[in-house]
Amino acid sequence: MKTLEQFPELSPASIADAMDRIKSVVNQTPVMTSSTLNELVGGEIFLKCENFQKIGAFKFRGAYHALSKLDADQAAKGVIAHSSGNHAQGVALAAKMLGIKATIVMPEDSTPVKMEATAGYGATVVKSTADARERVSAELAEKHEYTLIHPYDNSDIILGQGTAAWELFEEVGELDYLFAPTGGGGLLSGTALATAAKCPSCKVVGVEPVSGDDAGRSWRSGSVVELEKSPKTIADGVRTRFIGDRNLAVMSRYVSDMTTATERQILEALQFVWARMKIVVEPSSALALAPILSGDYQINGGRVGIIISGGNVNVPGCGFFH
Repeated sequence: MKTLEQFPELSPASIADAMDRIKSVVNQTPVMTSSTLNELVGGEIFLKCENFQKIGAFKFRGAYHALSKLDADQAAKGVIAHSSGNHAQGVALAAKMLGIKATIVMPEDSTPVKMEATAGYGATVVKSTADARERVSAELAEKHEYTLIHPYDNSDIILGQGTAAWELFEEVGELDYLFAPTGGGGLLSGTALATAAKCPSCKVVGVEPVSGDDAGRSWRSGSVVELEKSPKTIADGVRTRFIGDRNLAVMSRYVSDMTTATERQILEALQFVWARMKIVVEPSSALALAPILSGDYQINGGRVGIIISGGNVNVPGCGFFH
């Protein structure tokens, strides 16, 4: 296992530098609360709504931060990324804003709204199977000398993602717990760094689908655990097979706990946020709330932050117009 000392750029203090770099570009997203939710879970819940971020997800933060730090030669040659959707859109929009050519490798079963938006921002979309996207990206990067903007195992991506939690602490003050959905670990590790800087006593908890608990297994074992196939889950934004070395290094030092949610729990949390709070979020966002709402994870009356990661979902009935 690689240690955090091998990634000196990944320090809690570095989140402040990332915030300074991107704060004039990103949306400062709202924090939403619900008295009904508080009563149900026996605590005080604060939802950091990154579904109101540019491209509808927190991924824009990391993408813009990473692309803004490319040197002139890298920017001239262009970038490549692989993603099921939100990282794809984030890189595509950031590249458009910075005048950089972007190629995105997307799984064939990506949510249509995410694929259409990625192309709409001007990126070249290359389709592949979910399990082949890393290989296809590497081949294209070598052929065209593109810079790979990895969706989570990239220090500048991690630092950019951490700015969402940084903002949350500035908006609501100290918290007892902070939950984040976890796929590759970019959001969780960035959140953990921001928490270490802004509220060291706060416990950071990563949440995964039961079918894709590689990050939790990695965190517990101290080495990266790789799944044989991408997990089958409604939470399409976290369908990763393994986390990165950087992510595990940060998580090992700054994450307090890892937990999971079943598909039913994710759907119940999604239904609550949509129907009771009237907020359009994607299943990956509901993932972070699911273990709390189900009662599986006890928060003991605490003040709890939840990173709502995005809101890119297909609109029901939109096919009527075609």
